[in-house]
Amino acid sequence: MRHDYAPVVIVDLSHEIVAGMTTYPGTAPPGVQVTTSREASAARLGTGVSFEIGSATLVGNTGTYLDSPYHYHPDRADIAQLPLERLVNVPVAIIHAFGEQAVTAAHLGDPGALWGKAVLVYTGWARYWRTARYLDFDCPHLTVDAVEALVNANVALVGIDSLNIDDPTDPHRPAHHGLLGADIPIIEHLTNLERVPVEGARLTALPPPVRGMASFPVRAVATYET
Repeated sequence: MRHDYAPVVIVDLSHEIVAGMTTYPGTAPPGVQVTTSREASAARLGTGVSFEIGSATLVGNTGTYLDSPYHYHPDRADIAQLPLERLVNVPVAIIHAFGEQAVTAAHLGDPGALWGKAVLVYTGWARYWRTARYLDFDCPHLTVDAVEALVNANVALVGIDSLNIDDPTDPHRPAHHGLLGADIPIIEHLTNLERVPVEGARLTALPPPVRGMASFPVRAVATYET
């Protein structure tokens, strides 16, 4: 019996986490340590057998990470309580806003086409990752009218390949406050969005289910058939 399957393309949308790196100004860099070395384990195991156990120390906002509603709203879902249907195999809509600083509702197009989707905003800012330029506060971000349009469109999730989904100079943080207030998770510091088609891809972005955490790194992956 013959089965024909369309090849599936897998695109990694997450930055690697490297010890000592800076994700956002003012946050502590991650540390990676060996807690049980191969040498130590080999000394108590059979000949030729060894293993390594490591540990990582990091803040929730490290690398490519997901913000849960609890990040801004203490009565809402934390990382462990997020509904999986917002995180697993979600249809993607890519918003092309390369070179734009302020991403407005006009950039989103027809809100009806975004209903229930993971809306990922491609600005190109990821090309500056791990440079001083990436940390500058004139980074791309959503405007208030874009946030309102996304909430009204009942999107599943919103992501961006920038330092902050909000204007870092605006203390009101309308994107965080508005999206998370509508129980819409946020992913910041995405990468490789230029490799994802505008439509037809699906997103999976899973953090470990840590109770009491507001944000946590994810391995965000887009898949699509060719």
